[in-house]
Amino acid sequence: MTTVADLLAAARARLDRIGPREAAERAERGAHLVDTRPQWQREQEGELPGALVIERNHLEWRLDPSSDARIPEAVDHDVEWILFCSEGYSSSLAAASLQDLGLHRATDVDGGFRAWAAAGLPTA
Repeated sequence: MTTVADLLAAARARLDRIGPREAAERAERGAHLVDTRPQWQREQEGELPGALVIERNHLEWRLDPSSDARIPEAVDHDVEWILFCSEGYSSSLAAASLQDLGLHRATDVDGGFRAWAAAGLPTA
């Protein structure tokens, strides 16, 4: 039997997880920051300026370049997606799911939005 801890460990084992400052640097070079938190969490914790807001339940459909529901930024499998959740747990599972779709540059931020804010990076 697999536990959620096992699932998370397996996801993270294949991700190149990054810290908040590296995420900001990569965004400056063209990576897309994606905030997967639900609206209530963004309202409670704050917004991530410049990030695409795609809640978790829509993520694969919006970022898969072969999907009819994709966003304009989802042009091919080489796009760099950096995912955020609140603390970096569900974003790890989401990034692994994107890698399963062939989006090999998908990853997440260790510590999520809270680590971003604690690092003094911009929030709204």
